[in-house]
Amino acid sequence: MSNRAKIAIGGVAVGLFLLIWLPFWAVVLIIVGVPAAAYLMLDPSQRRRLRRVSRRQIGR
Repeated sequence: MSNRAKIAIGGVAVGLFLLIWLPFWAVVLIIVGVPAAAYLMLDPSQRRRLRRVSRRQIGR
């Protein structure tokens, strides 16, 4: 199993766990807020590199 698959499975498990213990709006805020905060913490050069890689994968 690839690393990305393991991360995806872990994310789904954490999401289901949060849905049980927190209200829906808090779960949505965490699911949207954590990746947004991580993106904003990147340097401008790292953001450019991430966008370039994303575009290259879309055009496969």
